[in-house]
Amino acid sequence: MTGENRIFLDVRQSASGVSWEHRLTERQDMTALAIAQGFGVPDIVARVLAGRGVTAEQTERFLDPTIRDLLPDPASLTDMGKAAARIAEAIVTRERVGIFGDYDVDGAASSALLKRFLTHFSVPAEIYIPDRIFEGYGPNPEAMRDLVSRGATLIVTVDCGTNSAVSIDAAKAAGADVVVLDHHQLGGPLPAAEAVVNPNREDDLSGQGHLCAAGVVFLALVQTARILRGRLPDAAPPDLLGLLDLVALATVCDVVPLTGVNRAFVVKGLQMARQQRNEGLAALARVSRIGEPVNTFHLAYLIGPRINAGGRIGDAALGSRLLATDDPVEARTIAETLDRLNQERQQMELEMLAVARVEADAELAGGNGPAIVVTASSNWHPGIVGLLASRLKDHARRPAFAIAFNANGVGTGSGRSVSGFDLGRLVREAAIAGLIVKGGGHGMAAGITVERAKLGALRAFFEERAAADVFRLQGEESLAIDGALAAEGATLGLLDALEKAGPFGAGHVAPVFALPRHRLADARPVGTNHI
Repeated sequence: MTGENRIFLDVRQSASGVSWEHRLTERQDMTALAIAQGFGVPDIVARVLAGRGVTAEQTERFLDPTIRDLLPDPASLTDMGKAAARIAEAIVTRERVGIFGDYDVDGAASSALLKRFLTHFSVPAEIYIPDRIFEGYGPNPEAMRDLVSRGATLIVTVDCGTNSAVSIDAAKAAGADVVVLDHHQLGGPLPAAEAVVNPNREDDLSGQGHLCAAGVVFLALVQTARILRGRLPDAAPPDLLGLLDLVALATVCDVVPLTGVNRAFVVKGLQMARQQRNEGLAALARVSRIGEPVNTFHLAYLIGPRINAGGRIGDAALGSRLLATDDPVEARTIAETLDRLNQERQQMELEMLAVARVEADAELAGGNGPAIVVTASSNWHPGIVGLLASRLKDHARRPAFAIAFNANGVGTGSGRSVSGFDLGRLVREAAIAGLIVKGGGHGMAAGITVERAKLGALRAFFEERAAADVFRLQGEESLAIDGALAAEGATLGLLDALEKAGPFGAGHVAPVFALPRHRLADARPVGTNHI
């Protein structure tokens, strides 16, 4: 939300077709003044803080967030007591534990968190990450039974499991208990697990729905450690704060709001990451050629994509293995493999994007074009369609889908939306209308499975349901400006001061400044993707 629709520098339509607006309201202007005077921060930094809802009373705590102050009581999450008790029991009795994770960064980090905790207590644990293409997202009955056949008496699902009732029933029938640690929206009845810890359950009143899965797992480990202090009083306590580098990685890469305890997770987790105590993260930093202290940019755009590359086009388990290992040789080998896979992914993405943009531009050529861009091909890798949809959304400034069809005419698609348009709801409506095999998602992203024969009808359905809202949002598009800046004021000192107002990301957006005394004199491409 911008500052009461106050136009900034009288720019009502920029070169990109959007208006410039003050980010701050008049009340926040006064708050910024109070912050600058009370805490000795530069005026521009005070404006950044005030424009993101920080009050003068909150400033000191905001600039130095601590886990102690911001960590919620883990027991406030529904079923947390049951989950922690069952995990503690497995540790005390040395049961074999199966960990079923997702194939993205959050899933890999969550799996590694739990395995590291169990390994500290010498508990045998095995991570299972499904193949994105052949198994799909979440637990499946065959994999759950396989874990049980290898001795698991407890299976903990992380970053998945909330909507896996059938698979959890299969695990129970095979003889294992199941605990779910997740954060995804519930799409049906709760599974009959020993515990389902998910702050986005309708009956969860903890107010922690902004956590990623790794955040939920961390809270579960805190609660489990409390129980173990009584049951294993002679055991060395685990270094939970030392695991925050993994929580920070997942929090940034899963694009959850960087507010409250999430911000503390990232601030303190980055401090841990800079110590390079995790062999896997250190190896990834080296292959990513990060020659400075790790920051959120490095996590989101260098380290995260390499972990995801395994799940997209290679071995989905590589990321979790890397983050869980203490062997520097194994870490280097896996990191180099992920780096190679990421290079292959980048090349695939470039080739797919070239084709998709031609198709999208053809659709956009007539008038306003479609409200939602839908591109499809039989030559695309299904593990990359999400990245492709994101690129198309930015290019077309409207929601976009990219769909990869297989030889049987069934397409796996991914969609990305613009702020203000609920793409997940649209996909659920399409499923109810019988236009897709299955689908789901949330406001900003969705996934679908669709038959080629129904693609035309799906496009028409999207247009009918979305056109009014999408074109209205385009007409209201604006750019929020934090303040004006002179070039001589853009110093390294200002950057250092702005870092204290960060880290920036989802829910705590990076500042935008205008330089009104200056005009663009030259622009030239640098490399392939930068200007």
